[in-house]
Order: sequence, then C-alpha cells, then structure tokens
Amino acid sequence: MIDFIKKNRMCGLLFTNGRTMKLLSSLFLILSLTACQSIMPQTTEIQEVSEVPEEILISDELLVDEEEGLIHLVEEEVISEPEQEIPKGYDNLWLKLANEFTFEVPDNARIIKQRNYYLRHPNYLKKVSKRAEPFLWLIVEQIEQGNMPLELALFPVVESTFDPFAFSPVGASGLWQFMPKSGARFGLHQDWWYDGRRDVYAATRGALNYMQFLHGYLDEDWLYAFAAYNSGEGRVRRAINKNKKHKKPLDYWSLSLPKETENYVPKLLALIDILRNHEKYGVELPYIPNKKVLSYVDIGSQIDLAYAAELADLTVAEIQLINPAFNHWATSPSGPHKLLIPTVSADQFSEKLANADKDKRIQWDRYTVKSGDSLSVIAQKHETTTSVLRQINDLDGSFIKIGQPLLIPIASKSQQQYLYSQAKRFERQESKYGVGKKKVVYTVVEGDTLWDISRAYKVTSKQIAKWNGFQPKKTLRLGQKLTIWKTARVVKTNVTTRRVTYHVRTGDSLARIASKFNVKTADLVRWNDLENTKYIKPGQKIKVYVDVLKSRT
Repeated sequence: MIDFIKKNRMCGLLFTNGRTMKLLSSLFLILSLTACQSIMPQTTEIQEVSEVPEEILISDELLVDEEEGLIHLVEEEVISEPEQEIPKGYDNLWLKLANEFTFEVPDNARIIKQRNYYLRHPNYLKKVSKRAEPFLWLIVEQIEQGNMPLELALFPVVESTFDPFAFSPVGASGLWQFMPKSGARFGLHQDWWYDGRRDVYAATRGALNYMQFLHGYLDEDWLYAFAAYNSGEGRVRRAINKNKKHKKPLDYWSLSLPKETENYVPKLLALIDILRNHEKYGVELPYIPNKKVLSYVDIGSQIDLAYAAELADLTVAEIQLINPAFNHWATSPSGPHKLLIPTVSADQFSEKLANADKDKRIQWDRYTVKSGDSLSVIAQKHETTTSVLRQINDLDGSFIKIGQPLLIPIASKSQQQYLYSQAKRFERQESKYGVGKKKVVYTVVEGDTLWDISRAYKVTSKQIAKWNGFQPKKTLRLGQKLTIWKTARVVKTNVTTRRVTYHVRTGDSLARIASKFNVKTADLVRWNDLENTKYIKPGQKIKVYVDVLKSRT
C-alpha cells in the first residue's frame, strides 16, 4: 500500500486558551516553479536545500518537523461545549471530498498518464496535503456556500501545489495563480502593502467567481471552464468554433488546445479519480481534520504583524505564513483589516486586541539619514541590527546616503528582542559555516563509507562527522541522513523567494528582464553564468530568483 500520508505526529509550541492546546508548526517545502503551474519534483537521494529555494533553512526559533503540515491544531483535552456533529467517516476532509465528488472521469490515455505519475510520486502528494491543511477547509466552505462542484477544491493542487507564495515566470501569484490584471478584474486589490492574489479567502472568492463566469460563457461545460482557467476563455471559445466549422466533435477531448492545457485538465481529473478510488489504488488518504482551524478576525485598522503575533501567541514567521497577502511588516493602512488566526485562540486574540493600547498597533518610525551616519550607527542608536534595517527598507547592502528616509522599527521590547535574536542567529550561522556555503542533505545508501562521501563532496571525513555530531570512525547506518556544507554560488533566498525559468522573447534584453522581475542585471549574469556572453537570444532559458513580495510583474 502506498504510504500516501500518515497521521501527523504531534509536536509544537504550547500555549494556553482556557484549555491546553498544541500548535504544530513548520514551514512548508518550497518547490521550484518553471511554468504557470508548479512542476512536480523528481525523487532523488540527494536533497539540496539552500542554494535553490526548494526548501527553507528553518530558524531554530520554530519547532520544526518536515513531516508536519504548515500549521495544525490538536486538542489535548476533551472540550465540554457541544460541537456540530460530523457524519461518520467525514472527520477527514479529504474523505468528505472523495465521497461527494460527482464528476465522471474517463479512463483515457491522457488521464492514465497523469494518474500513474501521482501514484509513482506519493511524496509529492504528501507535501501538497501538508500545505493544504490550514487552508482547505476555508476553500471548501466557500465552494459549498456557492453551491459549486467540490472538485474545484483541487485546483490549488494543480495551480500552485497549495503554496500561497507560488509565483510563475509570467507573474501569476498565490494559490489560484492569478495574473495581476485578472486579479484586479475579479476584485483582488494589489498595492505596496497587500496583494489580494495571495489572500487565501479573497483569492478563493475571486477564483470561484471566475469559474462561474467561465462556466456560463462556455456553454455550461465544466471541462471547458477548467481549460479556460488555464489558457483563457477566448482561446477555448476559438477552439470550439473551429471544431464547429469543420463539423468535428465538440467535447473537451476533441479540442485543439495548447499542450499545457491539454495536460492541465487530465491532472485535475486524475486527482479526482485517485481520491474517489483511493482503496482501489492502494492509497491511504491524507488526514486533514474536517474543522475550521483558522478564522478571520476583524482587527479594525492597520497593525504591526509582530505585535499581532504576540497577541495571538504565534511567532512572526507563523503569522506571516498564514497571512501571506501582506507584503511587509504590517497590514495595509487602507485594509482589508482582517487577519487569519488559529480558531482556538481567535477569541482570546480579539479580547487582547480590544484591551490593548492603540499606540502599540503600529510600531515603526521614519528616520532621515544625516552626515556621519552609517547603517550600523543607526542600528545601534535604535537598538536594532543592520540586518533588520536592510530587511524592512529593502536594502541590498549597507550603502545609505544623506537625506535618505529609513523606516525604523520601534516595536515593544519583546518584539525587538525577537528581531534582534533572529538577525544574530543568522549572522552566527553564516560565521559558523562560512559565506558561500550550501547545505546538502545526503541519505546513506548501501556500500557508502564516510571517505567515499567526503570525496564526492570535496570535504573531509572529519568535517562531515563534526557537522553531524559523531566520531569519524562511527559506522554509517543505511538510510541515515547526513548534513554536508559545501562551497556554492551564493543566492539570496528566504521564505518568499522563488526560482523561475524565463524564456527569452524577441526584443528582450537582460536589462528588460531584470526590470520585469525587479532584480539586478548583474544578478541575472551571475545566476546564469553569462559573464563571457554578450548576447541572449529568443528561446534561451534564464534563471531568475524572484522575491514574491517585491515583484511587480
């Protein structure tokens, strides 16, 4: 039987909400994006985790287990209050969906191909399910309220692998992969502070409205609508009219569409088939509690996310991960004035917020650089670090000039301690392992010796032993994971950085591509080894490391 997902192990941050609760938390694994939808990763024995933003190096501020989901609330004590009764077997949200799917799934070659891929790569589906944990219930709720097919809940799997920070080479963003114009078309506001395309609730509402429009426009055929969501309603309508003109069949499978779209709908239908017939395929369905683990709380006005995290008993990283729409350190002054908070602590958060001093909501100020100032002098004067100042002012280095305005955090002491310790941990890690190193997680296979592995990575046996906390003469175990630090080309990454592959078009230049993705031309040259190349040509693939929060594509 395929080990599709095991019930989550419990670990996490303890906090109190009238009863003891456990908050299981981890940062999800980031998959590289090379098209409008995410590309499924191939299984390898060596997993590189810091040169390319496919996984995130986790701060020791968080209790982390890569087997866990993004955020998952588990009750340790029985709650005495009456709860809504859930039908037997429906406590698992995936099982509820599987039992209520209504679409017919043909067993044709295109679907079989996609289904076989999913079944051969259970780890891919496991990771997607972990990411979906906090958000899936909110999506299903909106689908049911709109009386729409529950199959739509699987769209974020195909579109973004349920990564709320997913970003494509053409500028699509969020779970539902809205382009800037299509996002605005369906009411998703985007400004310096906030990007509605990454707002899970707002983007879901926009996507469902778009689906309803496509369904009505394209002869009330859901497969037409699904294809149009990927390639546009105009293209699908033209394909239908072309078949009509030549008196060809009009079903979706007979339409001439781009290859990406021809694979897109089968991916979705293959997932439906696997969930509905999981027992037939030997698949153990992932377990996601059929309950509202996150709730929206009206905060009334702008608030510093660090302060909100403090009131919610969360870390700053956690509150940003469950509220991915905010581009900077605070919510937007013009709204929306809502935050997703774990349901078990939502009432407590609201009460704390209502009783809090309003002056604490926004805790930063403006500073104008004066003669003799340096970033380190300003940081010391305001009890912060240069790393924090660079982060909140989008500075690539330490260069500042007289008259330049800087935003200075003036958070509470506890928040300052968090920011300071976070920056210092990063600085210590760089100092310990050296700038320009990348972390490789190697899994020991049969026949491996420490000497062989050290030669392969051009390090010493003693270094590997030191990095992993054992003596060089210790016998390796089959399946043992070893951390190895090796020299690498430095690529600045964080939780919102995505690697995208851009295909050069006629008329493109490095400067134009750099401007498109809000990066430096010099970085494009460095990332793509173009130092000795004068020209780029149409069709050439260019790697770009994009910070989703800074991109204005």
